[in-house]
Amino acid sequence: MRFELPEELEMLRLVVREFAETEVAPGASGRDEEERFDRSLFTKMAELGLTGIPVPERYGGSAAGWLAYVIVLEELARVCVSTSAVLAAHTAYTVWPLYRYGSDSIRDRLLQPYASGAQLGGAGLYETSNSAASSAVELVEEQRLNVVEEEAGGLVLQGTHPFVLNAGEADGYFILAPSRQTRRLHALWLSADAPGLTAGNRHSKLGLRAFATGELLFQACRIESGDTVGREGRAREMLQPIKMIAALGAAAQSVGAAQGAMAAATRYAKERKQFGAPIGRQQSILFKLADMSVAAEASRLLVYQAAWRLDQGYSAVREASLARTYAAEAAVRTALEAVQIMGGYGYMREFKLERLLRDVKCLETALALGGLEGISPMRSKSKS
Repeated sequence: MRFELPEELEMLRLVVREFAETEVAPGASGRDEEERFDRSLFTKMAELGLTGIPVPERYGGSAAGWLAYVIVLEELARVCVSTSAVLAAHTAYTVWPLYRYGSDSIRDRLLQPYASGAQLGGAGLYETSNSAASSAVELVEEQRLNVVEEEAGGLVLQGTHPFVLNAGEADGYFILAPSRQTRRLHALWLSADAPGLTAGNRHSKLGLRAFATGELLFQACRIESGDTVGREGRAREMLQPIKMIAALGAAAQSVGAAQGAMAAATRYAKERKQFGAPIGRQQSILFKLADMSVAAEASRLLVYQAAWRLDQGYSAVREASLARTYAAEAAVRTALEAVQIMGGYGYMREFKLERLLRDVKCLETALALGGLEGISPMRSKSKS
């Protein structure tokens, strides 16, 4: 068995790495400080064909597969996790659901502009929960977001969704909302300029600060008959596949962020001298760097295995969950150790480590899964 990527994927990695280092990295700290989303970066990613990776070319995508997708997210997250998160949300919660569950009419009308990157997608997700953990689930219940099923057969969305990805920035939104009468879950599509839809407060977060999340307010938003995604009232069927793709993306971002932290710590260990020699020669520092490398390689293999299974047509629910769980925890450990190696410099904003540490802590939470609860690796099973 040969553990190597095809040449075209290695070339893709080099292209995306150069783009990340020349276009994304220079303004990353400023965007984080200002909590500013830069639409021009998304436009440039679209020009590189990165905004519809898993979607066939006929719908505006590049049909490059899931391995290509995780490589792209990984390379972007090495320098800016927020930028990687914007692309992951656009792909996992807009482009992929429209392709996987949309009717022919929705695919022909909506998929091409979003997969090609001409438009940016956002999403507000929902699921019922028995967990005591705070998430978008409980918040949606509190805000009484629901769909009114009219006698004539129409649907009207009413209430507030408190946790929407790319809120206020997207051109359209994929929304999951329960029926007021039956509690069935509906998957709906709304344009950002739909009558009755307005953007509410934007969240100020610990990390992923350049990745917009916030409220959407719906005041009698009438859903057009052709804007129901999938079978009406059967959106719960979408939850596990959506979680799988979300977990895969979060895991890839964790791998990239861990690599960025390790690279920064390694550079510092080579340059910083103590008692006339680089601190990187000290055994305690070498042990830390070695542990970081082991964790990064193990995380990457888990992510690539899950992506490979999807490309081969297999389910990867368990593999994606394992990858997300391990990679997110490993990224936090790596970032913490990197900060320790750099000492006081690791806490300063002029260096990127403190930003990476804040970002990877967010990747451990439900934020990385669009507010949904993760799938436990012990409760999931993939079929070969």
